[in-house]
Amino acid sequence: MNNRLKIFCVTNRPIKLLENSDLILAGVGKDKFTDHYLKSNNQENIDFKEKYYSELTFHYWYWKNLLKQEKSDWIGFCQKRRFWIKKESYNLEITSENLKDHLLKEIPEEWRGFESVICSPIYINNVKKMKMLKRGFRSLLRDPFIFFNKKKQSLKFHFDMHHGYGNIDLALDCINQEDKFEFKKYLSNNISYNPHIMFITKPEIAKKWFYSLFTWLENCEKIFGFEKLTGYDTTRLYAYLAERYLSFWFKKYTKHTSWPWIFCDLEKNNFLNGK
Repeated sequence: MNNRLKIFCVTNRPIKLLENSDLILAGVGKDKFTDHYLKSNNQENIDFKEKYYSELTFHYWYWKNLLKQEKSDWIGFCQKRRFWIKKESYNLEITSENLKDHLLKEIPEEWRGFESVICSPIYINNVKKMKMLKRGFRSLLRDPFIFFNKKKQSLKFHFDMHHGYGNIDLALDCINQEDKFEFKKYLSNNISYNPHIMFITKPEIAKKWFYSLFTWLENCEKIFGFEKLTGYDTTRLYAYLAERYLSFWFKKYTKHTSWPWIFCDLEKNNFLNGK
């Protein structure tokens, strides 16, 4: 990795294929990791929250212990199944054999003038009718037009369906006043977001982002705690909240652009480009 761009890849399992790549691997969770990996269970850390915070466990550790020493112009984060790729690689066939050749390693010329890079967006308003009836009935009772109008199938509706009805409203009560109204409006009016808690930015901006994010999540802990967070819907609630907030925050506070990424399950050799 050149000294202008540094990308950390957070994983809860060793990824042997990438241990000699340009990515800086970071291990979280209970698995054992070799010296190829940074570990987030030392110094100032929230390792005991990993079950609920997922890759944010390392983000917090990096913020508290390494960020102040950062010398790179740009720093970025990806995760074990999702990686930043070169723009020209998007339409090419990527496999486990050639993945390392397609990983983003240099700062593209297109980034000139931008302060941050976030994932190309995904749209969440193509929900199957039966799923809406099963998981979104409380939202439909409040506004039946959601069922027929895709523009109303917003980020808030999606979150209420999948991560506990009303949880996003409770979380909004914990956020700073500068963002509260705008973030609420963003969730209600948008049908896409930039996913996966992946971003690339300047160190000074990352510092502001981490402060804003973890201050909010710590406030949310007073409402949600940990014991009642179970199953797919809510175990990783803090990570799901962060994912939506990242999409809003970088658009509000930075001059941003989006960039292609790839879904890559190396254990199953399953690849899917994300635009």
